Amino acid sequence: MAKSSRAEAMRHREDVVNAASRLLRERGPAGLSVQDLMAAAGLTHGGFYKHFSSKDQLMGIAATSAFGEILTLMVAIRAEAPDVAQARSALLSRYLSVESRDAPGEGCANAALASDAARSAPDSPLRESYVAGVAQTIGQLAAYQDAPGRDPQEARRAAITDFAAMVGALVLSRATSGSDLSDEILQVVRQALIESPRG
Repeated sequence: MAKSSRAEAMRHREDVVNAASRLLRERGPAGLSVQDLMAAAGLTHGGFYKHFSSKDQLMGIAATSAFGEILTLMVAIRAEAPDVAQARSALLSRYLSVESRDAPGEGCANAALASDAARSAPDSPLRESYVAGVAQTIGQLAAYQDAPGRDPQEARRAAITDFAAMVGALVLSRATSGSDLSDEILQVVRQALIESPRG
């Protein structure tokens, strides 16, 4: 295979993964066909098996890509803030926002894929990617809990508490979107978490 053909094949694969990552968060795996995924990347479905062994494999890769986005965002917010308390407040404000609620295809994989991962077989690529992504997210969130002299296990417990509240609020607000309750859930949980600093 010529160098330009390999580069083009790699670009096509990346395009499919990016499209699948977005659509997976928007629709879940059951709402996607191979044809949908390839069309979203601007390709014909005939080339799918040149890049992936199965739709399940792609779902795992797409989930990993989606988690990469939230992890990168968390690192960036933490790096830009002058201290952990301000970083945590900035993260909570961004995560528990109307914009985040209304853009699941660009949002957090933890919230978007929770139900799908729960329904997946334990050894499915999607479930394996989800479990790894949740663990990495909690690890990153623990950095938002760090303070001089703080026990690492205490910081991890605080991270898990924040994480569960954040994801739960986002899932509930999406499920009630279009109602006043949806906005209220985001506002109440965001305010409660910000007003109980852990950093």
